[in-house]
Amino acid sequence: MPELLQKQLLDVEVAFRGFGFQESDDAAVPVPFGDGYEWGVFLAQHERRFDLFSAGHTHTAAVTVRTWDAEPASEPVEWDEIGEVDFETTTGDVAVWTMTLGRSEHLIQLGVPGWWRVRVGCTGRAEVARVTQTEGVAYGVEKYVIDFWPKA
Repeated sequence: MPELLQKQLLDVEVAFRGFGFQESDDAAVPVPFGDGYEWGVFLAQHERRFDLFSAGHTHTAAVTVRTWDAEPASEPVEWDEIGEVDFETTTGDVAVWTMTLGRSEHLIQLGVPGWWRVRVGCTGRAEVARVTQTEGVAYGVEKYVIDFWPKA
């Protein structure tokens, strides 16, 4: 049974529907976050980074990041969107990037460099789209769960 090594709860500021996770050593990322961003693609893999496309323009997303020692079991959640990518880190640390702030204060410490598998699930997409279009900024309506585990 996989062991949960770490769990972080983050409030991530989303603008222009995008945010991303990138190797902490910016010099090791050939195309940094923002460049090559794929509009409309829920989960896009790039070298040493991955980007997320939100359903809401400007809001704060509730993001749970979990690090595992092996692939975790799938959760019995009805996700609005779900996807998996491979992610390489040269330092073992992952920075969260946003369209307006650039690199945020959030840092995920995986513990070791190397290849990781990442699963991203998201709920609240229809509601965050509605709220950001009719009421303005939403807080915690769109929820993400991001699992990292060493790639076998």
